[in-house]
Amino acid sequence: MTITLRPEHAKAIAQAIQSGAYQNPDEVIARALEALLAEDEWLYGHKDEIAEKIERAFEQFERGEFLSSTESRADLAKRKTEWLREQKS
Repeated sequence: MTITLRPEHAKAIAQAIQSGAYQNPDEVIARALEALLAEDEWLYGHKDEIAEKIERAFEQFERGEFLSSTESRADLAKRKTEWLREQKS
C-alpha cells in the first residue's frame, strides 16, 4: 500500500519522532491508528447516550433554555479546568 502524506502530516510525524517518543514513522502512525480506533470504539459504545444528549439539547433550545455564547464559553472553560484537575488526581 502506498500512502501519500500531506505536508502538514509529514511535519507532524517528523515532530513526533524528534520529540523522542517514537523511533520511526511506522510507530507514529501505529499510535495514531490506535488512538483513532479507541475513539471510534468509545463513540460507538456511547452512541445512544450521545444521541440522547443531543436530542435533550435540541429540546432545551426549542424551549429557550440555552446559554449565550459568553456563558457557554465560560461553562466550557470551567468544565475543562475541572476535568484537567480530575486527570491529575
